Amino acid sequence: MDWERIKVIIMAVSFDFKEIQEREERLAPGHRMCAGCGGTIAVRNVLKALHPGDKAVVGNATGCLEVSTYMYPYTAYQDSYVHSAFENAGATLSGVETAYRVLREKGKVTEDYKFITFGGDGGTYDIGLQSLSGAMERGHDMVYVCYDNGAYMNTGTQRSSATPMYADTTTTPSGTKSAGKPQYRKDLAAIMAAHRIPYVGQTTFIGNMKDLYEKSERAIYTEGPAFLNIMAPCPRGWRYEAPDIIDICKSAVETCYWPLFEVIEGKWILNYRPKNKLPIEDFLKRQGRFRHLFKPGNEYLIEAFQKEVDLRWTQLLEQCEGGC
Repeated sequence: MDWERIKVIIMAVSFDFKEIQEREERLAPGHRMCAGCGGTIAVRNVLKALHPGDKAVVGNATGCLEVSTYMYPYTAYQDSYVHSAFENAGATLSGVETAYRVLREKGKVTEDYKFITFGGDGGTYDIGLQSLSGAMERGHDMVYVCYDNGAYMNTGTQRSSATPMYADTTTTPSGTKSAGKPQYRKDLAAIMAAHRIPYVGQTTFIGNMKDLYEKSERAIYTEGPAFLNIMAPCPRGWRYEAPDIIDICKSAVETCYWPLFEVIEGKWILNYRPKNKLPIEDFLKRQGRFRHLFKPGNEYLIEAFQKEVDLRWTQLLEQCEGGC
């Protein structure tokens, strides 16, 4: 795909904040997610990218989002809803999408549907990775959305492969014998891009949600498999006050810990380049899970964290063409 075609795809999405916010709420307010939860913000805004009148089937892996928006026989979703096991959200929705195509070919279904499934990082980066990879490789016309809160929050904040280095979790506690999780976090967006699927986007909550909305619409209305990775902070696991969520997301972007980019038909595009890249301390200091890094004698840990962020940012800049 050439750059002119990619520009057409990017420009096809129009952003009218007032019109979008006035759209029907497809996630009803009758859910039990925590105040300041990033998962709820992610779901509401992704579903608002559906055009008015369009129908969807929403899938959901077991996790915080599922247990807080679904209690049989009730759900908080206005669209058709499928709860899958922790490990098979990708397989479940790909099966639904396949059945829909068969029924449509036989003339038994005439309405158009979009297929969107949500999973936390535990059910996406780890337990559900095989199912997700299979669905993407087979080319199903669906969107997989990972709301990445960086740990197994539903079961008590255990580390996942999305957990950042040195984070304090219940399975990687900081103390005299440990500085938190010793491993780097997995780069799942890059793994999905390696599947050569039509669309991959990485985003979070900044400004008026323009970046999140535009990528959601592109993912939903791209023909074939698409993947969205959304950093969705968790107030309990990250240990911050609910009103601070937007500032945390902004600092993640401005420090380049969580870059905003997309991969369209194999072309990497950087969506935002900070004018003055902030030190990683600006992101870390806002969260209780990194409090131990600021104790005297632990400066080398922050330096190591900064080195990894800088390396990944440099590699991303080398991959990206066009964009900012």
